[in-house]
Amino acid sequence: MPIITFRSTTTKDKRAYATAGDTGTILTVARANGVKIPFECQEGECGSCLIRVEYVEGKPRMAIALTEREKTKLKELGKITEEQITDAEVNDVAPPYRLACQFIAREEEVIIHYEHCPAEA
Repeated sequence: MPIITFRSTTTKDKRAYATAGDTGTILTVARANGVKIPFECQEGECGSCLIRVEYVEGKPRMAIALTEREKTKLKELGKITEEQITDAEVNDVAPPYRLACQFIAREEEVIIHYEHCPAEA
């Protein structure tokens, strides 16, 4: 079961448990748990749901494939390099930045750093 801690500088940490085998994105899990990560398109094209993923020490890392849209947007934002893309695809080394609308947590424990959106998204 994925364990996800949502962390921003303006709100208290919120821990959520995603259903094992669920294909819901981090954005879906956040919304289901009242975590207000900013988002607009939900398609991986706008970059408004940018998150930094921190893996809990001593826990397995499970890099899930980056979508083509996510790779393109993260490169545009200067948040990922070609080397990091290759590491993710070839060596299963998860990149530090993802889009919440594209990232699906697997059997891992992660801390999601995000900018809090005070307005209802």
